[in-house]
This record gives sequence, structure tokens and C-alpha cells, in this order.
Amino acid sequence: MTRLWVPALLLCSALPAQNNDATFRVGVSLVHVDVEVTDAQGKVIHGLTRNDFRVFDQNHPEPIVQFSEGEEALDLILLFDVSGSMKPKVAEVAAAAKQGMSMLRPGDRVAVMVFNTRSQVLAPFTEDLEAVEQTVRKDLMRLPFDGGTFIQNAVDDAALKLMHEPRTNRRRAVLIITDNLGQRTRREKTVVRDFWEADAILSALIVRSPLATAGLILSPEMLALTVGVKGITDKTGGDFIHSRDSGAAFEDAMHRIRVRYSLYYDLPPANPGHHRNIRVELTADAASRYPKAHVHARTGYIVPDTESPSDVESATLPGRRARRPAILNP
Repeated sequence: MTRLWVPALLLCSALPAQNNDATFRVGVSLVHVDVEVTDAQGKVIHGLTRNDFRVFDQNHPEPIVQFSEGEEALDLILLFDVSGSMKPKVAEVAAAAKQGMSMLRPGDRVAVMVFNTRSQVLAPFTEDLEAVEQTVRKDLMRLPFDGGTFIQNAVDDAALKLMHEPRTNRRRAVLIITDNLGQRTRREKTVVRDFWEADAILSALIVRSPLATAGLILSPEMLALTVGVKGITDKTGGDFIHSRDSGAAFEDAMHRIRVRYSLYYDLPPANPGHHRNIRVELTADAASRYPKAHVHARTGYIVPDTESPSDVESATLPGRRARRPAILNP
């Protein structure tokens, strides 16, 4: 079966700019990596430069040709778990919507999705941030909170939604608000691959009601039967945040998505469709200044077919969803 690969990179170089207009190096293909660096207490380290990072592609060092910190506009999906146990904790996040949305800026686009045993779009992408706040504070809380938690399906649906958005120089991210107690519905490897192809990170805000926490303590075998998103957040370079203060954690999670570093390097020669590994490290000098720092970055990407037209919808294959190449061709 032929599969159309959607790349996790820009086929033209989009130079980050405050006005969100892309400047292109024609004919140059760049791999894009969003990076966060945290200290031993988990706090974000700001102020690093291009010379503080090293990038390896298939264990081969690659020069960083473009670099920025926190400059890209966002395409962000807020993905809320509305299964049976979640309403009290989601209500805390909804009450803090204004503070969380203050981390965004004009030009950002946000969509709101919800899920239990199925996913749905509550509000499509919009730059009207006040409307997004109203959706979270009011429309979200009017929904029935019931059913199970098909968490892998939900995050994969969010990745697929981003794939079908026009490819720009925006940072792409999904922030899921969940108790992280889901039923196994999909292979983690498949979900990670879809996030790589969408050029998106998955961050997770883990909020659990006292009832759910007590159930896990009383029944540890229940925990063994659940599946969450920790592996997906790690492999896409996102955050995995536990907090008792859901409102403050929501604001922090939004801030962390905003302030990441963006690294770009030239795409090495490789066959389309192949998986390649990425490793991002601090240089020796930076590591000496921050000896217990942790680097969060995605661990791979899928080599795109540079011949693929960006404006052609792929045919729907049996058992597959149609996908459009999220690329910008020279």
C-alpha cells in the first residue's frame, strides 16, 4: 500500500518574523526542531543562543542555519478530556482561561477539541482569542462529561487536524488536559509518527480528581491497564506537567509552548518516507553553565517527498484517512 508522507519540516526556509510573513531561501529544504530547556527544578531556561546547541541527525552533527527563541506565531489545539471523572478539574482550568490565554498574542490561531470515546471539534481555528476564551469558559462546561477515555485516538485526531492545515511558519502544538487514564486504542509509534509528520509537539497537563487518585491507590492493577501520553510527549518534545493547581498549571503550560527555541538545519540527503533520528544537546560550554539541564526536543522525523505538490489532496486509501502534504514547495 502506498502511503503519502507528510513531512515534519519546511521544504522552503521560513525565517521567523514578528509580522508572521515568511522569507524563503528558495530551493533549500530545512528540518525544523522546537526545543525547550529546563533546569533541575523543571523551570524553563531562557536566553540561550544558537551556539549553545548541537543537533545530530542519525548521529551526524548538523550546523544550525536558523535560530530563534519564542518568535513564531502559534497554531494551537486545546484538547480537553470530557470523560466521566474530569468535570471538576476541567472546571478549574476553564476558570483560569483568561490567565492562560494571556500567554497568547495577536496572530496566534487556536482551535478547541474535546474527547471521551470519540473526538470532536468544539471550535475551529480562529485568531479571535476572546472567542476561544468564551468557548473554554462557557461552551466547554455545558457539555456532558461522561464515557470512557480513548486518549490515543484523541491526540492522533488532533495531529491529523494539524496536517490538513496550510503549512506556514507557525509553531504547531497540541495541549491536552486529561487525567491520563485511557484505554489502549492505538500504537504509540503510529501516533508519534503522525505528530512528526504534522511538525507538531504534544504537551500534556495532567489533572486528576481526588476520586480518580484514590481509585489508583486502592487498585494499582487498574493503573497497569491504563495507557497515557507520556511517551508521545517525550518523543515529540512536549511537556508533561502534573499539578494540583490546575489553573496555574494551565497558564504555565501555555507559556512553555510560547517560549520555545526553534532550530533549523539543512535536510541531509535521504530517501523519502524514511524515519531519521534527531538528538539535540547543549554544547559543552552551555552544559557547564547548566549542569543539570534537560533538553526537550522531538526525537525523529519522516523524510518528505520533495516532489509532492502541496495543494493536492491525497486519495483516500482503504482504511486510511485522506492526508494533504503539509509542505511549502520551492
